[in-house]
Amino acid sequence: MSANHFDTGIRLCLGTNTFGWLSSDDESFAVLDRFYEAGGRMLDTAQGYSIWVEGHVGGESEAVIGKWFDARGVRAEMRIATKTGIFGKPGDLSPAKMTEELDKSLERLRTDYVDLYFAHCDEESTPQEETAAGFDALVKAGKVREIGASNFSAQRLTQALDIARASGYTPYTALQNEYNLVRRGGYDRELQQLCLDRGIIALPYFGLASGFLTGKYRSVDDFSKSARGSGMDRFFEKGLPILAVMDAIAAETGASHSAIALAWLNAQPWIAAPIAGARVPEQIAPLVEGAALQLSQEHIERLTAAGA
Repeated sequence: MSANHFDTGIRLCLGTNTFGWLSSDDESFAVLDRFYEAGGRMLDTAQGYSIWVEGHVGGESEAVIGKWFDARGVRAEMRIATKTGIFGKPGDLSPAKMTEELDKSLERLRTDYVDLYFAHCDEESTPQEETAAGFDALVKAGKVREIGASNFSAQRLTQALDIARASGYTPYTALQNEYNLVRRGGYDRELQQLCLDRGIIALPYFGLASGFLTGKYRSVDDFSKSARGSGMDRFFEKGLPILAVMDAIAAETGASHSAIALAWLNAQPWIAAPIAGARVPEQIAPLVEGAALQLSQEHIERLTAAGA
């Protein structure tokens, strides 16, 4: 992946926010086993997953992954990314708060380090100089290998990179914003170029638009098909014409809709690997298919135009 040392195995980072929520422990283990067997080596989680569920406090996903690491003995082979500050509240990116939350994450993950530690959301109440010093201390302590930004603008990311360089601190080396065929605002042209110029690995989340790009949501009535269906309205109007193009390409290539959506992401020169999740193990196959699929230039252009 780019110039960094991450080895994801395949060009796919497995999103795990359903673990401990929509996926039982057994289902989560089966998903992780299938992903590992397919050559996948990078997992994405957060201390905030799944705090939005009634009765959950956050860290449920990390706890499941930690149990899987222990059961399978594969921690050294895997790359794990976790995040802190899911709501971007004032003080979330203060050194003390980041350290406190990381220690909790490490305990849940049953490991003494994470490969990639993200600021989950930007928050402007903490000076970036303090945040940079805090992240750098965690790297120097051996608890974090690399650091990343999530949901950052080009301006704020540039400022953070410049501060780190001027102070000799560990810089952000990854950016995780939303980006998929339907919603493309998370990486504007300035951010795309910034990733290329500064060697930032782009790991866009919602690679399948929360499942919309699998093609199973074709009408408002389809929203009731899953627990995530209530959020499909934000993709629906713009997404239907994209699904029509995907239908045609699927007929021409025999590829699944999920694979087409992920292959389009991997065709973007500034993207290192997309993030996509699976609730049950049967959903891993189309994700792995997408990691290997190479679309023709004509297909890429048709998909790009459909969502422009």
